[in-house]
Amino acid sequence: MALPRRFLPSIASLRALEALERLGSATAAAEALSLTQSAVSRQIQALEEQLGVPLVVKSGRRMGLTPDAVQYAAEIRAALGQIAQASMKLAVNPSGGALSLAILPTFGMRWLVPRLPDFARLHPEVTLNLSTRIKPFNFDVEPFDAAIHFGANDWPGTASMRLRGEAVIAVCAPEVIAAKRPANARDLLELPLLHIETRPDAWRAWFAAQGVQAARVPGTIYDQFSTITQAALHGLGVALLPEYLAHADLDSGRLVVAWGGPTASPGGYYLIWPETKGEDGALAKFRDWLSGQINEEDLLPR
Repeated sequence: MALPRRFLPSIASLRALEALERLGSATAAAEALSLTQSAVSRQIQALEEQLGVPLVVKSGRRMGLTPDAVQYAAEIRAALGQIAQASMKLAVNPSGGALSLAILPTFGMRWLVPRLPDFARLHPEVTLNLSTRIKPFNFDVEPFDAAIHFGANDWPGTASMRLRGEAVIAVCAPEVIAAKRPANARDLLELPLLHIETRPDAWRAWFAAQGVQAARVPGTIYDQFSTITQAALHGLGVALLPEYLAHADLDSGRLVVAWGGPTASPGGYYLIWPETKGEDGALAKFRDWLSGQINEEDLLPR
């Protein structure tokens, strides 16, 4: 049954409401939409008239939303994201489908991308679009069909396929331990430790694996492995790097092992996708192909 016209507002009105809720002011919404502030106000007023529901709370010249309108805007945001994603797929590859995949920068470039020529050869009809994301996100508002994620298999509303685990190694520039080489794992607590933002408990887990209970592990924080690697190379402290990332610099002597050897990290790498997209054709082809690439015994490309 077709919905009544009053329940199908214009995209322009819905975008104005979504932008106002997301950005917090009519001025910011107008700038984001390349409209005037009065045009944003008119769009939202038209939406109120069409729905027959008040959406706006005004305080002086400031425009806010009612609690119900805030919830409505969140649902509209998800719907607009789905419309944009479907439109992009149709425009980019109307025959074979497209797959928009969020990847971790380092793992994506070092593990996935070297394997993609094989996928392209087997499935030339599928367009694969890659973007980097470091942290988990909401599939309802981000234009992705799937993501490669490191951590626990606990992303709400998704299904997953485990790709592989990871071993990390404590490394530093030679000068960091030149004066006094650590005699045991606990000695590393006396050194500056470098943390990766996306794995806040990595050092605590590493110490626990060495039999050291460290309630507090201070240090500096970096957002990506590329930056934490450079920090380690420049002598800023000891970093926990995936073994495959540290290999070349260890071989060249630019980095040395601070203490111990490869230690299994908690969690693993997963392909994650929304449960609602499980039967998507392009995703199914990619997932089936990726399942043939999984081999825990294989070293990651170096």
